[in-house]
Amino acid sequence: MSRSKERIGRKLALKYHPDKNPGNEEANKRFADISNGKSSPPLFLFFGGGTMEEEERIVKGDDVIVELEVTLENLYMGGALKVWREKNILKPAPGRRRCNCRNEVYHRQIGPGMFQQMTEQVCEQCQNIKYEREGYTLTVDIDKGMQDGQEVVFYEDGEPIVDGEPGDLKVEALVGFEKTFQHLDDHSVDIGFKGITKPKEVRKFKGEGMPLHLSKKKGDLYVTYDVLFPTSLTEDHKSKFKQLLD
Repeated sequence: MSRSKERIGRKLALKYHPDKNPGNEEANKRFADISNGKSSPPLFLFFGGGTMEEEERIVKGDDVIVELEVTLENLYMGGALKVWREKNILKPAPGRRRCNCRNEVYHRQIGPGMFQQMTEQVCEQCQNIKYEREGYTLTVDIDKGMQDGQEVVFYEDGEPIVDGEPGDLKVEALVGFEKTFQHLDDHSVDIGFKGITKPKEVRKFKGEGMPLHLSKKKGDLYVTYDVLFPTSLTEDHKSKFKQLLD
């Protein structure tokens, strides 16, 4: 029971945090009481001596997935990459709004020795808020030996939501390369790839082949990829490449 109370206490502290309730003195007071241990999750008493603990459901914003192109060198050496990120930010706005709504349970006497359990929604009045788009530079740490497609998670840095927790930001490290070539009619063809390219791998590019006789259509272009490897490796390099590819 104590662990459950602690978990609910953390959720309530997040719910009544001053940053999420600008100008709301009642929310600030509840946050201070929770932080100082003066307030505990509500318990409702029922006949027979039992108790039921009310655990408030905290809504969460959407997770955001960002694909980050990295090289084999990045995965081998490690390091940090900069990413420009834009997201919605909650800002104070004129006016008031209903907030922190919750269902409170109470008992109404309907006769001698007879009680009926009732539920009533109770809300507070909070400062109104609005969404504004802001951008910032995010630093993504790439650890040595990370795998293609591995995620780096920034908790609560996803999309915000009113009266709830922000979602998470998930950055996927994807190995790939960029390459274009000039076709016979001088238009550019992109043959880059997001992912690991195997030696002698063949990929098809639809409609980029030779023209079909007496037709406006074209065939497909097949590209075979040659991957150039170092002619020699030290034992240390061999060991690190083995860790990278396992």
